[in-house]
Amino acid sequence: MLKHCRAGVPMEVMGLMLGEFVDDFTIHVIDVFAMPQSGTGVSVEAVDDVFQTKMMDMLRQTGRDQMVVGWYHSHPGFGCWLSSVDVNTQQSFERLNKRAVAVVVDPIQSVKGKVVIDAFRTIDTTTLMMGQEPRQTTSNVGHLNKPSIQALIHGLNRHYYSLNIDYSKTSYETNMLLNLHKKNWQSGLKLVDYNHKEHENLDNTEKMVKIAELYNQRVQEEKELLEEQLKTRYVGKQDPKKHLSDTAEKLIEDNVTSLLTSNVNALAIQ
Repeated sequence: MLKHCRAGVPMEVMGLMLGEFVDDFTIHVIDVFAMPQSGTGVSVEAVDDVFQTKMMDMLRQTGRDQMVVGWYHSHPGFGCWLSSVDVNTQQSFERLNKRAVAVVVDPIQSVKGKVVIDAFRTIDTTTLMMGQEPRQTTSNVGHLNKPSIQALIHGLNRHYYSLNIDYSKTSYETNMLLNLHKKNWQSGLKLVDYNHKEHENLDNTEKMVKIAELYNQRVQEEKELLEEQLKTRYVGKQDPKKHLSDTAEKLIEDNVTSLLTSNVNALAIQ
């Protein structure tokens, strides 16, 4: 799911989730498959019924006979919440199955070991009009996830509510997830465009000149300041000496690597 969402950046992508309803609180998602569309928004019209039917038939032949329990889509860079179009899409899924869920993944904010993901279900407006409260408990585990301010602004707990997500991973799956975006030995041999590299080197050199000026200025200041003043003078400020050293080291490393890769590629082509 995360791989599909990351491949679609900066566009939103969509897919369907297969699984089973275990009890009143639990939905077990076993597999997902991507839908053949992407865009700035995923609407009801974007669901390809023909593709969905064919895909379900093919999965049934492989022994994957689970039903569709919901759908997922990506929000690249802007958090997990449902827009008005997403709410309409979710309502259309809930007409087919009351317990269908909508999962939102943010591939940009996700980092290794911490996937930014949330599951939602809509609140029926007719029950609110009748004075009944929406469902409060979505899990029997006994913990609540604190919602983000962005989700609350976009109608969380007014138009839809959040569900807790838990992962049941085997040791092989954990190992596979850790190696998902791991760099291999070939990554260092990728040749960078010369014009881009030249522009980058120029920027880094200009940055080093500015940092060197700041460092010189700090040395002059330190001569005039007392020992007590020096203790608190630079607290929370950037250390130009360390910054200059780091930038210079990175520039040297990048240029040595670039020179090596260009020579390797030149010999390989011959």
